[in-house]
Amino acid sequence: MFSKNKYLAVFISVLAAAGLFYGGLFLGQSQKNQSGKEFNIINQETGKQPEIDFAPFWTAWSAVNSKYVSAKDLDGQKMVWGAIEGMVKSLGDPYSVFFPPQENKEFKDAIRGDFGGVGMEIGVKSGTVTVISPLKGTPAYRAGIKTGDKILKIGEKTTMDMTAEEAARLIRGEKGTAVKLVILPKGEETTKEITLIRDTIVVPILETEEKPGGIFLIKFYSFSGNSTNEFRNALRKFVYSGNSKMIIDLRGNPGGFLESAVDASSWFLPMGKTVVREKFGNGEENVFKSKGYNIFNNLPLAILVNEGSASASEIMAGALKEHNIAKLVGTKTFGKGSVQELVEITPQTSLKITIAKWLTPNGVSISDQGLEPDFKVEITKKDLELENDPQMEKAKEVVNSWKK
Repeated sequence: MFSKNKYLAVFISVLAAAGLFYGGLFLGQSQKNQSGKEFNIINQETGKQPEIDFAPFWTAWSAVNSKYVSAKDLDGQKMVWGAIEGMVKSLGDPYSVFFPPQENKEFKDAIRGDFGGVGMEIGVKSGTVTVISPLKGTPAYRAGIKTGDKILKIGEKTTMDMTAEEAARLIRGEKGTAVKLVILPKGEETTKEITLIRDTIVVPILETEEKPGGIFLIKFYSFSGNSTNEFRNALRKFVYSGNSKMIIDLRGNPGGFLESAVDASSWFLPMGKTVVREKFGNGEENVFKSKGYNIFNNLPLAILVNEGSASASEIMAGALKEHNIAKLVGTKTFGKGSVQELVEITPQTSLKITIAKWLTPNGVSISDQGLEPDFKVEITKKDLELENDPQMEKAKEVVNSWKK
């Protein structure tokens, strides 16, 4: 049984222990061949040169230069960028993307917050650009865009075979400008056209609410840089509120920083318990473990998830589920559990490439499978029309009849 008096002093004593880990997006520079000429490709595992025939590439290059009707207008450097883009697309990984000069500038501007947007996280699901989550209070949210909606066109461009980064670049733009989208709403067969006005996007972090029956709700919107402090403050409110049960709502939370997920999970896990495993292509693993704040033993805890719960949300939900700390309620999560590194190819170009996958403590690949809830509860179209939330009702039922 959770006790306010038992854990209040412990909670206050560990407030100063919250610190920064390192995140899931690495910035680095690869070792590049400096000659610009032929070089050998070595298999890192066997140390042997694989049998790769580059002759077809050079034959095609020569044919384009000698036979193309407008050969005099060819830009050889653009052809090189296109070849790299094609190579990266052949990986079949929607999160690995090459940025030519202009796209590279736009990507870095977006990271700095120099561009406006419409306020939704997108990904590629079954080959289609799909909304992971609209952020509350943004143009996308106000327009009624929902988790699971498919984006078929951006402006006049179809999104078929488009990566998430390519789609995001087209959607981003200067504040006050318009972007037209053709959307196929989830579960429907008729598309609709929506025009959104870009704005400066302020990502919300969380909200708290007290529910009848001693239930404290934390609605967690994103694992941003400041979410560590915000989540800690929410837990402080919970302790002082006198409530004895908790629901954490991660529905529509597209994730964020790895360190924020590890820190949030650490309030519920003993020191040294695995939160997430990071597995690289060579088989090596990094294991991220609880910091051991662990002041909420045997707390009735339900976590709400859906197909809009991704990345850091899946890390936290997976860790607390597999350590038998919380029960998951809702629908299967999105399945975005990978780590990208930003590699400088030239001073004007870069490559964002997936270098590792996130695994739950029990070794489940978040990217490959997503997370299945303990209690699967769908929200129907009728529920939406009547503003019913059967997932929340089930979560209340779970914490009210708590049994580990």
